[in-house]
Amino acid sequence: MTVLRLGTRRSALATTQSSWVAARLRELGHEVELVEITTHGDTSREHLTTIGGTGVFAAAIRRALLDGEVDLAVHSLKDLPTAPEPGLVVAAVPVREDVRDALVARDGLTLGELPAGSLVGTGSPRRAAQLRALDLGLDVRPVRGNVDTRLGLVASGQYDAVVLARAGLARLERLDEVTETLDPLQVLPAAGQGALAVECREDDADLQAVLAALDDPDTRAAVTAERALLAALEAGCTAPVGALAEVVEGEDGAELSLRAVVAAPDGSADLRRSLVGPLREAAPLADAGDLGRRLAAVLLEDGAADLTEGLAEELAEELVEGPLDGEPPSRPAGLPDGDPSGGAPRDVQPARPDQHPEHVT
Repeated sequence: MTVLRLGTRRSALATTQSSWVAARLRELGHEVELVEITTHGDTSREHLTTIGGTGVFAAAIRRALLDGEVDLAVHSLKDLPTAPEPGLVVAAVPVREDVRDALVARDGLTLGELPAGSLVGTGSPRRAAQLRALDLGLDVRPVRGNVDTRLGLVASGQYDAVVLARAGLARLERLDEVTETLDPLQVLPAAGQGALAVECREDDADLQAVLAALDDPDTRAAVTAERALLAALEAGCTAPVGALAEVVEGEDGAELSLRAVVAAPDGSADLRRSLVGPLREAAPLADAGDLGRRLAAVLLEDGAADLTEGLAEELAEELVEGPLDGEPPSRPAGLPDGDPSGGAPRDVQPARPDQHPEHVT
């Protein structure tokens, strides 16, 4: 029997996700070997927006696939660029984990219980913009690092809270550290959040047939709509975007419900819209893609692109590297670490939010 070589990043979350897929394949009678690959995103200390966005994590693994060094790869779907990679195909999108974002805060606090001025870290301009739009007076700043590093910022008192994807914490069995799961009515997730993408070479029809057994049709339809919306918006809007699609039962059969938000990076405004469309059994992905593009057109028509008008240069100038590997944020002299009233100037934004960086979670 041929051993399937599964390429994975070395992070705990990446190997956990890859191991889950490997276990499903072994259950189907296939032998699988994990092959660890280091990406530029794993070694660079620069902010993701300056090194190419989340696509930087997939690039090295995709090269290994194309070069024949591995046979398949597992990605967090939200980390994949929306444009297809020539020569590769997403052969399976397994059933989705919880799509919501999660708050991990000191003293078991919820978002509404955090005092004004509390220091909240996130690696996502989408989360940062929506948190600011809630107008809770929080000091939201960019952070980098793996899950342990980010949770450590709270445990050490350097930050009052961090916001991460609940799916990553669930896969790492760290849900006991969550102090609140955020309702999508407050913070919509990233397109594809909670979903995995299993990718292989386009010319490997045999492997595609094997991987098809892992595909979940409802998850595939939902993320297709979300990513179609994101792709359409990237052409005419530089604001952070959240999107969530769900398969629902309509009067005439299955339908797809899609909601989206486009937010100004400084939280001064946001635009939320939704659409519901048919999900025909004969062409579910075509319907899903069409729904995403139609909702993107509505958002652009209603002024989504205007939310970042005049902000691009300001954001580029304000880019401040978030803490990496436990490096504490700066605070004014005379204030102890962990004092939520201290810190760097408020409303510091990551640059180029059009790249929608989400990193690990």
